[in-house]
Amino acid sequence: MYDESLSTFVLIHGGWHAAWCWSKITGLLKRKGHQVIAPDLPAHGADPTPLTAKPYEMYVPRVCEILDALPVPAVLVGHSSGGMIIDEVARRRSDNVQSLVFLSAFLLPLGKTPRDVMAMDEESILRDSLEIDVARGVSSVKKEFARSVFYEDCSDEDAEWAIRQLQPEPLIPPGLSTSNTLPNPSPSGVSRFYIECLRDRALGPRTQKWMYTETPCDTVYSLNTSHSPFLSAPVALSEYLMEIADRTASVG
Repeated sequence: MYDESLSTFVLIHGGWHAAWCWSKITGLLKRKGHQVIAPDLPAHGADPTPLTAKPYEMYVPRVCEILDALPVPAVLVGHSSGGMIIDEVARRRSDNVQSLVFLSAFLLPLGKTPRDVMAMDEESILRDSLEIDVARGVSSVKKEFARSVFYEDCSDEDAEWAIRQLQPEPLIPPGLSTSNTLPNPSPSGVSRFYIECLRDRALGPRTQKWMYTETPCDTVYSLNTSHSPFLSAPVALSEYLMEIADRTASVG
């Protein structure tokens, strides 16, 4: 049963991760009385979708289904590649979205693809840390590099816990729903916020800044963290999310 006097957050994880990455944030937001939904995307975490079923085609419809079932618009948060998912969801379900939050996420400028963005990112060490299995159609983060890429500022315990749960990510064929062809990625009337991570080695800070400069947001927040502030700075991140929810609730 949803309490309409409180905000509803839908948290969308990025590549190689699943809903488990939000566990600290979920707890903090729920303790403040907010409603929180953090789904496993198809073929991630406990979701049973096989990797052979083109799960990337199901990401956006799955999130749309979640929003359709809610009685109130939600604050939609996308981490990393989850930014592209929430952008498309907002185009399809603008009335169901209270605001969009891009957490060190892809916010594609007009005509750009994720490959374009990663090619220009000289700060990222992610590409050199991947193992590509073309036969299986997946990429994996090499275990010996995972902490440097994602969890450099996390505690040993959190980093080891997270690394154990990383899983292969389905490869998305070039040109399939990965390019922004619209002048404004998000629909008019939907507030858009960016939370940059200043010590990020998966999606470099300069690249994050370039994206939110090319595609301006209502406000940009900064965290002096790695790519995973949901583990290394959960209190600061949850406070930003609640501030954004309060701001956009008053507008709506």
